[in-house]
Amino acid sequence: MNNTETYKRIVDTTYALFAEHGIDKTSMAMIAKEVGITKPAVYYYFSSKEELVDFLFEEICKEIDFAKCFTIEAYTKNNFQAKLLSDGFKMIQDQENDAFFSRVINEYILVSIRNEKYRQTFYSITEGFMNGFVDLLTKGAQFGVVTNEKLTTKAQLLSMVIDNIGNYMLMGFKIDYNEIWAEAVHNVLKSED
Repeated sequence: MNNTETYKRIVDTTYALFAEHGIDKTSMAMIAKEVGITKPAVYYYFSSKEELVDFLFEEICKEIDFAKCFTIEAYTKNNFQAKLLSDGFKMIQDQENDAFFSRVINEYILVSIRNEKYRQTFYSITEGFMNGFVDLLTKGAQFGVVTNEKLTTKAQLLSMVIDNIGNYMLMGFKIDYNEIWAEAVHNVLKSED
């Protein structure tokens, strides 16, 4: 294994171990054993467990950015509803395809109770989704496909639905998440006659 492969294996293994055992119970020795290297070799790449925990947190947070999931510029009057549905479906599919994601995110949420930096980051991400949906729905209102009424509340609804789907997956509910997202989108876009 070369340095790049070893580095990637450490990160991927840590991610899986955090999902299986939790952040607190995963040790550098466990990571080294699973990767098939010595513990000092892990320290060559990451000077401490805290550095590895921080690195993984930052990498995960890059993936849960509103602009990465919902590209407002790509929305038009003609594709607005279909694009909002498909972007949400893609987020759901990505979570379903990554069996570890919801567990690892929840591990970091637990850590954020004691760690102000993590708490602030989660707050910013959540706020980014709420504000992003406000901007997106404002654009939809300009197109005439969303009513101007209660745009902030509608944006918060979409944010809460997409965020909580992962929690239900984590608990093992076998429900039609796409249908739930579709219903939320339909309710936000329907005209209030």
